[in-house]
Amino acid sequence: MTSATPEPEGTAPSPDKSPPHSEEGRPYWMVEVGKIGKHRREKTLWQRFKEELYADNSFTVSVLAVLLALAVGAVLMVLGNDTVRQQWAYFFYQPLKTLEMSWEFVAKAYTDMFKGAIVNPDTFNRWIWGMTTWQQVLRPISETLTNAAPLILTGLAVAIPFRAGLFNIGAQGQAIMGAIGAGTVGIALDLPAIINLPLAIIVGFLCGGLWGYLVGILKAKTGAHEVIVTIMLNYIAALFLGWYILRPAIKDPARTDAISKPVNESALLAKIFDPSLRVSLSIVLALLAAAAMAWLLNRGRFGFELRAVGHNPHAASTAGMKVGTTIAMTMALAGALAGLGGTTMVLGTATVLTDGVVGLIGFNGILVALLGRVKPWGVAAAGLLFGALQSGGQAMQTFAGVSNELVTVIQAMIVIFVAAPMLVKAIFRLRRSPSQAASAVLAKG
Repeated sequence: MTSATPEPEGTAPSPDKSPPHSEEGRPYWMVEVGKIGKHRREKTLWQRFKEELYADNSFTVSVLAVLLALAVGAVLMVLGNDTVRQQWAYFFYQPLKTLEMSWEFVAKAYTDMFKGAIVNPDTFNRWIWGMTTWQQVLRPISETLTNAAPLILTGLAVAIPFRAGLFNIGAQGQAIMGAIGAGTVGIALDLPAIINLPLAIIVGFLCGGLWGYLVGILKAKTGAHEVIVTIMLNYIAALFLGWYILRPAIKDPARTDAISKPVNESALLAKIFDPSLRVSLSIVLALLAAAAMAWLLNRGRFGFELRAVGHNPHAASTAGMKVGTTIAMTMALAGALAGLGGTTMVLGTATVLTDGVVGLIGFNGILVALLGRVKPWGVAAAGLLFGALQSGGQAMQTFAGVSNELVTVIQAMIVIFVAAPMLVKAIFRLRRSPSQAASAVLAKG
């Protein structure tokens, strides 16, 4: 009998019956973790893109939420049109005609919305042939940018405190105070534009900031809930605006209704494209503010403290951060951004103070912040989308006969779907995002 020859020590199987590793006889658990072998190669950028494209990441969920909201809007359009709705009574008799009529009506409505928000191809073609002016071609995008600028600023006013664990419902009141401050300077002073315009912007910025700082100091010193305080301050600001407009130094003596004197031309924001188009430097201010907030959150020391307080105020305090000061300054910054939004309204489009000078930009800013995932550049993109919906909705009502109120419904549905990502994931059967799965593992430690 021949005895079995023992295997070399370097290639002997391990006690758990796992296969031997070929690298210098070392078991697999001792191999360098980060080393890429022939069975595990680094994924290319295109492979990562394909994996994330139909996964439950923030971008995909937001895009699908918009598509779902547009689908719901299409159903409401069909239900709201008498002719199309009556045709559905003959669906089983004329199914193709019913679907065709519905599709044509919805397609025309959304096409008119696009023409009113971005560009009208017919107008562009007429300009190519010299039958109209370039101002008419740019008018739709001009209206979109005009509507988007204050929404971006008030959206930032909601998003920044949210990163610090605060819910700023008071962007409406802060925008009103900013409009009052900027409008007062523009009405009372007739200085050269190089002085008057920056002064009006700074005063509007500071008035909104002081209104927000009041909320922050009450939160930091007394523990007052910022939601209750900001809601009450919204009412105070709105009522103060109505009283302020009627003061003899502000009210237009030639008018019987509540309206102020016009802002001096030297305090108005300059138009970007042409005096006949409404878009002004307000959109530039909004994008600069978004860039500044993105830098502050990601690179700035105050941004780091803000996020730390939002994650865990007790840990931030233990680390030596002044939590109360951070809360107060965060609300002051939010108020200043909202005040800048009100400033762009009175110096850019309205040019007078009225009861509704800022519209509902403060409340719409909450929707913009949620859609933008409370990230500065996401807020900017959401503001542009909502601005396009507003300007396109007017064209849709004029040419397709669809009520402009449907735009508000679409905006609300977008936010509902964004706030319920699991619903979007279930409807489209999205797979788990590899990047978010890795982040979850790191968060768990």
